[in-house]
Amino acid sequence: MTVVTIDRFAASTTEGGAMGACAVEETTEVVVAGASPRAANARPVEGGPSPSPSPSPSLGEPREPAIWSRNFRYYFTARSAGLLSWAMLPVAVSAGLLSSGYGLAVAGYAMAFLVAPFAGLVLFGGVLADRFTARRMMIVADVANLAAHVLLAVLFVRGIDHLWHLYALLVVAGTANALFQPGAASTVPLVARDVQGANGILRTSEAITGLGGPALAGVLVGFGSTGWVMILSAVAYGTSAVCLLALRLGVVPAPPAGAGLWHNLAVGWREFRSRTWLWGVIVIWMVYAVLAWGPQLPVAAGVVVPEHGATAFGVLNSALGVGTVVGGLLAIRFKPRRPLAAGAVALVAYPLYPLGLVLGWPVGALAAAQVLVGVGVGVWGVMWATSVQTQVPGDVLNRVHAYEVAGSVGMYPIGAALAGPAVAAFGTDRVLLVGAVVGTLTVVALLAVRPIRTLQRVPDRT
Repeated sequence: MTVVTIDRFAASTTEGGAMGACAVEETTEVVVAGASPRAANARPVEGGPSPSPSPSPSLGEPREPAIWSRNFRYYFTARSAGLLSWAMLPVAVSAGLLSSGYGLAVAGYAMAFLVAPFAGLVLFGGVLADRFTARRMMIVADVANLAAHVLLAVLFVRGIDHLWHLYALLVVAGTANALFQPGAASTVPLVARDVQGANGILRTSEAITGLGGPALAGVLVGFGSTGWVMILSAVAYGTSAVCLLALRLGVVPAPPAGAGLWHNLAVGWREFRSRTWLWGVIVIWMVYAVLAWGPQLPVAAGVVVPEHGATAFGVLNSALGVGTVVGGLLAIRFKPRRPLAAGAVALVAYPLYPLGLVLGWPVGALAAAQVLVGVGVGVWGVMWATSVQTQVPGDVLNRVHAYEVAGSVGMYPIGAALAGPAVAAFGTDRVLLVGAVVGTLTVVALLAVRPIRTLQRVPDRT
């Protein structure tokens, strides 16, 4: 037998609009017996009215857009709200603690309690998303984040009597994001026919929220309103949960019933390992994260802030964000036959920024270099996400994406942590030059590995 989930809801949106309020009326689950063998490993309709696929539009019947469909508008709203909240949290917590008289050590511990659960539990998030559906796990994560942020608001408004209260709530937030992240990738192919275009829009939204979230949090904390940052984040997570609940996702692949946690992890690992282009990119990116990308931010801060001031450093990081927005927008329309090869070529500008720091370029030239770096990062990010989402089967995509995130994101903190000792041992210029060389070799390595270089783009769904 197969479980069919049927959601009936009313949605108030303007025709053709990108966002809308979601009003959910009822959710029921119907057990359908006698499912066909083809449907044995699928959940035949999550949030839809029928277990059968939707027929093709008849002649003259309006067709749903390739990107801005009803489902994608809800998902875009949910994802943007969550990204804004996640971007605000580190700044709000760190600045809130420092303004309350706590030292840098406490702020550092707080970030560790936020990031460590994400890195450690994201693999299990992938398994749970495959077992219970990504949408359900993302809704659970949003509700957990909503509750955690309400309690964080109370904590900052009333005052922190015991630091372990703060650390515990940050663990909840980090765990919730570990549950959310795997499903964020596998949902995109279900809500848009043009997966690359959808990823370009989502990447642009991520860059914009990454720019605006910290700035907004900093302004509110500057007015002594850390608690209001948390309330705003709680509202955003509530919005995300309601809009995810309103999705109609159609057929949702599922792993075989009865498989245990460790078996599912092992299956995900086999699927990850079986694709040379996939694990090859992750291995290359791990080296890049430790030796180049990870150390760059703290080392650059040590160069720019003493010479040009904190404002200049903020401008340079904003320039990177602007470039990422441009890269995301370009990638909506730019659809090369070999996406990973094109994405690798887009990264060739990376060495300009560390080289500019070594050569003492003025802030304007450094900002221009950061824009170019951001464009490359934006294009690569879209090409990579689209390749993973379209090349990996849906019934294992959440788990494979979890291994991808654990391998790539997990190495960044190590690179950042090694920056200080490396500068002390070898000097700032040498660390920056190593980063520039590794950045160049990363492009060379991505293009040298044949399965990465020759991976073909999957056409958009018709």
